[in-house]
Amino acid sequence: MPHQVFPGLPAPAREQLLALGPVWRNDINRHRQAVVDIYSPLHAAQAADDVIVTRDIAYGEHERQRLDLYLPRGQAGQPRPIVMFVHGGAFLRGNMNANAQIYGNVLYYFARRGMIGINVEYRLAPQAPYPAGSLDVAAAVAWAREHAHEYGGDAQRLILIGHSAGGAHAAAYVADPALREQRKQGHGVAALVLISARLRADVHADNPNAAGVRAYWGEDAAQHEARSPVTYAANIDVPLMIAVAEHENPYLDVYGAELFWRVAQARAQAPRFVQVRHHNHTSIVAHMGTEDDMLGQQILDFIGTP
Repeated sequence: MPHQVFPGLPAPAREQLLALGPVWRNDINRHRQAVVDIYSPLHAAQAADDVIVTRDIAYGEHERQRLDLYLPRGQAGQPRPIVMFVHGGAFLRGNMNANAQIYGNVLYYFARRGMIGINVEYRLAPQAPYPAGSLDVAAAVAWAREHAHEYGGDAQRLILIGHSAGGAHAAAYVADPALREQRKQGHGVAALVLISARLRADVHADNPNAAGVRAYWGEDAAQHEARSPVTYAANIDVPLMIAVAEHENPYLDVYGAELFWRVAQARAQAPRFVQVRHHNHTSIVAHMGTEDDMLGQQILDFIGTP
C-alpha cells in the first residue's frame, strides 16, 4: 500500500479507511463514526496553545445561534482573512463541535496559518425549515463583519466554507433569489468553498438523507427544484471552489459536478473543482490538520494565501 495514502495515519487506520471507501454508502452513519474515531486521536495529540479559542459567542437569540472564534496567538499586524466554516448533518442533526476535535480541526488549520477561524452553529430542521439555515449563515456573516476590527479580521476577505448540508446553507446565502433581502447591502463573502455539499433537494429512494431534505426543504416536491442551489448557480458571483470526496454519499459528487458545469456555463469559465482521492464524505474534512494536506493546500491556493 503506498505510504502517501493517508500520510501520518498508522497502517491499520490507513487500511481501514481504504476498505471503507468502496462500501461507504452502505452504512453512512456507522462509517462516519469510524472515521471520527480514527482522526480524533491525531488531533487530540496536537498542542493547541498556538490558537486562542473563544467559544459559544452569540450571533442571534436562539441557543444554536452560536459561533466559536479561533485566533492565531501572538500574531498582530495587518487585518487577517476570515475563514468561516458551516458544518453538515443532513439538516436534522450535527454540531459545530461533533466532539472536542471535529470540526474544530478545520478552524485550527486556518488559524495556524495566520487566518481568523469562525466555526458556526445553526438551527436545525424540522423546527427551523428552509430558509432558516441560510438566514443563520447571513446572521453569522453579519456578526463576523461587524466585529472584525475587534479581533483583527479583514471584513473584506471573508471566505465561506460549507460542508454537506452546511454547503447548501452557504450556497443559498450567497445566491438564492429568496434571500435577496438578506443581501441587500451585499453578501460580504469574498470567496465560496463547497465541500461535499448537498446542492440538490432530492428525495430519491437511495438517498439515505431524504428525510432531512423533506424536513428542511419541505414535503412539496414541486418546491424542491427552485430551492436547490444548482438551480440558481448562475447567481454565484464570487470565486468558487467545489470539492468532493472520491467516496461520497449518494449523488453528492454528481451534484457537485452539476454545479461546476452550470457555473462554468454561466461564466464561460470553469470554477475550481477538486476530487479528493481515497477520502470519503466525512474524512474529507476530518483529515484537515493532519500530515495529509492535499485539500488544505488546494484551499489555500484557491484563496491566494500561502
